[in-house]
Amino acid sequence: MDNALLFDARARVLADLQARGHATAAAVSVLEDACSSRQWWAEQWPQGEEYVAGLVAQDVQDALFETVGRWPLCLGCQGKPEHALYIQPDLGGPDPVWVCEESGEAIAPLGSL
Repeated sequence: MDNALLFDARARVLADLQARGHATAAAVSVLEDACSSRQWWAEQWPQGEEYVAGLVAQDVQDALFETVGRWPLCLGCQGKPEHALYIQPDLGGPDPVWVCEESGEAIAPLGSL
């Protein structure tokens, strides 16, 4: 696997964690675990390397749900119940973006929250 893709995925997810105030030690540990897991996954399926960034984001999102709740929250829908963003396309790439689960609108590319 091209390590540059993994480092890019890590940097993009970390930027989004920081942008939403969730770059805690626990969240960064979750991110590191997700990167390690996806590195192994990409080594098994080299054609899937372009999906790694989005999949790492989804892994972190799933793990944080268990401890801190929904992340990242949508900040654009005023007056609606609290809801999260999710990575689109579902497989995580190529070119993953955060999408509002309520409106279906693209909010930001991964790494640009």
